[in-house]
Amino acid sequence: MVAVTDILRYSYKVLTEKRFRAVLTVIGIAIGPLALVMMTSVVRGYASYVESQLLALGQNTIVVTASSGYTLTDKDLDFVKGIRGVADAKPFYMTQAIIQTVEGQKRIWVYAIDTSILLKAIGNLQLEKGDFPAPNEVTMAAIGHFVAYSEGTGRKLYDLGDAVTLLIPQVKHGGETSITRVVVRVAGILKEYGGAMFVSPDQGIFLPFEAGKRLLHMNQWTGIFIVAKNPNYVTSIVKKIRDTYGEKVSVIAFQQIAKIVSSISAAMDFIAFSTSLSAFAVAVAGTAATMITSVIERTREIGVLKALGFTDGQITAMILGEAIIMTLIGASIGITLGMAGAYALASKGLVISSGTSRIVIKAPPQITAEGILMTLAITMVVGIVGGVFPAYRAAKIPPAVALRYE
Repeated sequence: MVAVTDILRYSYKVLTEKRFRAVLTVIGIAIGPLALVMMTSVVRGYASYVESQLLALGQNTIVVTASSGYTLTDKDLDFVKGIRGVADAKPFYMTQAIIQTVEGQKRIWVYAIDTSILLKAIGNLQLEKGDFPAPNEVTMAAIGHFVAYSEGTGRKLYDLGDAVTLLIPQVKHGGETSITRVVVRVAGILKEYGGAMFVSPDQGIFLPFEAGKRLLHMNQWTGIFIVAKNPNYVTSIVKKIRDTYGEKVSVIAFQQIAKIVSSISAAMDFIAFSTSLSAFAVAVAGTAATMITSVIERTREIGVLKALGFTDGQITAMILGEAIIMTLIGASIGITLGMAGAYALASKGLVISSGTSRIVIKAPPQITAEGILMTLAITMVVGIVGGVFPAYRAAKIPPAVALRYE
């Protein structure tokens, strides 16, 4: 233990004598763990968030929407209800609207849907206060948390009983766009949910199903919500619908999307890891170059140490000690900056735009002890690999040759 302590103390003293070169090497080493921690934690954070939100919408939930040129009718609803494994199925209307608040205009989603299927399809959907409107209360609505409150400041924008004016853009025949003005009254306010996939409770306004035709003047269903008896039926239900309708409808199964997201995130995680390895390769070269230069400059000093009785093993340990110290410092700096960078990058959010719709997903980076330990282990390997050859070379310098070196 005393010998190891002495070697590390001696290695640290050598590095402090060549501060500028040691600092540059440490910076080169730190880039690897910085990139690895930042990239992988952000990718894993978004992937985990998307998977959890999809599954929160229900592992047994399926949404069928009509493709262009096809209209869903009661006949289609009866067919879907008759598929083996279907527990419930209800049609719904969906559109976008603009509301005016004290903070300016806000774009939101409007749903006209039966409350019973909504609560079955979306897990953990709860009211903060008030109630869902009754089926015949077509002008009453339950509003999302970030419709009632400002997303940035938490300022209250609407309360129970308040009137909300919806400006709904509608495209007429010929491509002209008109604005339909609809006024609804707040019957309930939802708790913050966090979902931002097909259904966005926080940015949504929920009306009774009959409001779709009577209030929103929508003549065609947007789609059909289906709830399977259990998740094991989802695949067979989706297959039956696709085999029957082909391209006439689009089928969204959140359970299957979650599996796809998981596969994609694994691939992205591998890409991020592979990309980060290039930074580690540079760190190996930088460490090796620094240590070789150090050995060349200290050839005479190494000769003196060997003449005083230092063994080849002690000389090797001394050179490796320098590499390990720089690696530990570089790893600490890189991991710390990587964590800070991951939170900074994730705070900007992931923006998904499609036509007039725009969704911002914000997910915290997934930083785990396992990931940090793996990064530290890889960085340590980098330091050792970069220092092995210089250490071996230093140990093999004959004392007589080293003492004559100028």
